[in-house]
Amino acid sequence: MHALNQPRRAEDALEDLKAGLGAHAVLTGADVPARNCNDWSAQLPRRPLAVVRPVDATGVSQTVAACRAAGLPFVPQGGMTGLCGGATPEAGWVAISLERMTGIEEIDTASATMTVKAGTPLEVVQNAADAAGFLFPLDLGSRGSCAIGGNLSTNAGGNRVIRYGMTRDLVLGLEVVLADGTVVTNLNKLLKNNAGYDLKHLFIGSEGTLGIITRVVLRLFPKPRSTMAALCALSDYDAVVTLLGEARNGLGSNLSAFEVMWPDYWQVVTERIGVRAPVGSGHGLYVLVETHGSDEAADGARFQAWLEGMMEQGVLADAAVAQSHAQTQAFWAVRDACAEFGQVLGPHVSYDIGLVVAHMDAFATRCKTALSAGIPGCESVYYGHIGDGNLHLVAWVPGLAIEQQPKAAMDAIIYGLVRELGGSVSAEHGIGTMKKPWLGHARSEPEIALMRTLKTALDPDNLLNPGKVI
Repeated sequence: MHALNQPRRAEDALEDLKAGLGAHAVLTGADVPARNCNDWSAQLPRRPLAVVRPVDATGVSQTVAACRAAGLPFVPQGGMTGLCGGATPEAGWVAISLERMTGIEEIDTASATMTVKAGTPLEVVQNAADAAGFLFPLDLGSRGSCAIGGNLSTNAGGNRVIRYGMTRDLVLGLEVVLADGTVVTNLNKLLKNNAGYDLKHLFIGSEGTLGIITRVVLRLFPKPRSTMAALCALSDYDAVVTLLGEARNGLGSNLSAFEVMWPDYWQVVTERIGVRAPVGSGHGLYVLVETHGSDEAADGARFQAWLEGMMEQGVLADAAVAQSHAQTQAFWAVRDACAEFGQVLGPHVSYDIGLVVAHMDAFATRCKTALSAGIPGCESVYYGHIGDGNLHLVAWVPGLAIEQQPKAAMDAIIYGLVRELGGSVSAEHGIGTMKKPWLGHARSEPEIALMRTLKTALDPDNLLNPGKVI
């Protein structure tokens, strides 16, 4: 009887939503956009039963209530730029897209906060902060497409974690719709607020499995009055570790980025992609160092003196210093060129892991060897935000389509080494479905059991983005 009634219940639920939210807010069948069928991960797209596009938390709550009444699983969606399948639907699910929930509601200059709707693109948030004389420091390559709610749901990292922290460090308050449709609003602007549990941290990083974030209060920071950047060449990884320590000591709180690129990465971006290299090839490693400061003259002199000291000590083999904003952007173009890997490498699999800094080069060397030996023809390149313990790599077998890439074999090699070295299978991209089989490599059984307890408590019917993370 349940199976016979289920299609009718689903149809009734969607008709109720059309009546309540407007027919244009509920897309079904051929009207479901391709973008809502998959994120940027290497999974095959899956068309949901419907895409519902509310404009506020009340609409999200109504959608959740309708889905629950019909027994329909539902998944929240933002910019769909995730890489682990966290926002990907299954057939028969309802996708709750926040794409119409956009806009800056308030910038409080006295509190240095911004209240924003969850579907707002990150770049819009950045630009609004800049226009108000502030900096919102979260920055990702997908800034023009990703939504701030999705950034929160995955606790995104990005390029400046070494100074400003992860996304959770940039959030003061949230509005969330729970799995039962309850709207919990705590748009807190206070930096200090110890009135009970800090509930926002339940939802930041939970990948839409515990609640649907609808509005957020973000911390803003003073806009830097100076930005200094240098692209450095070093002989080996010991020199990189030395440079990082000296940067922390010599540049202090001004240090905003410390990006490391291995020679295989350098070769791909400078020779195959064609990005102009500020320093010559043939070195052991390459590092992009950036600082944010408040006094251009003093900061410039300090940065130059620090670099000269590193050269005199033999830490650096070569270095180029940006003399303008355009040159700083050109330096970052070398690091951001990974966005073009698909055009020059063809189908490939991306990885995002966390390791203590001391182990990163050993991991890169061992992993490259193991992939080549264990998977005929497998190539790989390495790069990352080394200052905050985050290493990225991509692996591929040339000539194979994405569905033919031996991802299972790659995963076993890569995540096996991560576990051996005490790292994390996800530094900033989340778990979703792609990394779910490997969660135990980075979290203990008691930790995973506690995650399941929280999920059961908040979503006892297991309808909110089921099967993700745990």
